[in-house]
Amino acid sequence: MEDNYTEVRKNWWDRNWKWFVPTGCLGLLVLFGLFIAGIFFGVTSMMKDSDAYKGAMTIAQHDKLVNDRLGTPIESDGMVSGNISINNDTGNCDLQIPIKGSKGKGTVFVVAEKKGKWEYSELSVYINATEEQIDLLAK
Repeated sequence: MEDNYTEVRKNWWDRNWKWFVPTGCLGLLVLFGLFIAGIFFGVTSMMKDSDAYKGAMTIAQHDKLVNDRLGTPIESDGMVSGNISINNDTGNCDLQIPIKGSKGKGTVFVVAEKKGKWEYSELSVYINATEEQIDLLAK
């Protein structure tokens, strides 16, 4: 006697949906996270590449009082925050730059306007340990 039966094969989706759905969702979340991180690091690097940032860091690094309080070398210590807007030869910025030296940490506060070159209206360093504010424009 013969057994006549037909084997019913499930299609690809019916066989694989249990691993495909979570993997696909996780993949989309990872891509979205990478996209957001790319935008964030792009904006941060744009701020660090600006003349306002570079000028402020140079002034802070060469200031005797800042070097006395924080130690040398003075370098960036984390993520720059604030905003910067440049359109051709005009623009403005308002940045907070975390810095550190061998003796401590602080923050450079920068407010500047660009009309051909950057003109600082505020450039100061806040020393975390002593809560001292050093005005870098007063010199």
